[in-house]
Amino acid sequence: MTARFDHLAIAAENLDAGVAAVEEALGMALLPGGHHVRMGTHNRLLSLGPDEYLEVIAIDPDAPAPDHPRWFDLDRFAGRPRPQTWIARCDDMDATLARAPEGAGRPMEFARDDLRWRMAVPTDGRLPFDSLFPALIEWQGARHAAAGLTDTGARLEALALRHPQAEALRAALGPLLTDGRLSISAGPVAISAEIRTPHGLRVLV
Repeated sequence: MTARFDHLAIAAENLDAGVAAVEEALGMALLPGGHHVRMGTHNRLLSLGPDEYLEVIAIDPDAPAPDHPRWFDLDRFAGRPRPQTWIARCDDMDATLARAPEGAGRPMEFARDDLRWRMAVPTDGRLPFDSLFPALIEWQGARHAAAGLTDTGARLEALALRHPQAEALRAALGPLLTDGRLSISAGPVAISAEIRTPHGLRVLV
C-alpha cells in the first residue's frame, strides 16, 4: 500500500503575485483553478502530466475565514511565492495515515464542481517536518484534478527536500512512497522542484 506524488503546492501571500512569479520562472501560463470554501483559499493550476500538477495557492481575501487553521500552514505563510509543500495521493487514506508520523492530519471531505476528495489536514495547519512530509490526498471516484487541465508538456523531473532531520524524514517516507525523483538531504528547511518545460529545465525554489 503506497502513496504517489500528486501535486506541488506553491504558496503565495497574494494569488496574482504568486501566479506571476511562477509564470515568469517557468515561461508558461497557468490555468484557472478555483475556490476552496472550507479553507478560504483559491488557486491556479499547471498540468505536470496525466495525473500530476502544480498549484499556486493563497488565502482568498474575499472568502470568510474558516474556524480552523488553513491547510499548508497558509495562516503563517509570509515572504516571496515559493514551494510550500507537496501532496501525495493514496488509495486508502485511513490505512496510510496509520503509517504516517504523528501530526499528519485528520481526513476532511472536499468538493468543487465535479471533483471530490479527502485530504489529511493537521489540526494546527502544519505538516510534520516543517511541512516537508506530504499532505495526503485520496481522490474520490475516477475524476482527478489534472484530468481537466491542458497538457502543455511540463513534467516534474526532481523534487528536493532539505531538512535538519533528513534521516528521520527519510525513515518516515520510506514505508509510504518510493519515487526516483525525490531526494532528501540535511540542511536548513527548503524544498525545490525541477520542472521540464518546452523551454528547457526550470527550477522553483
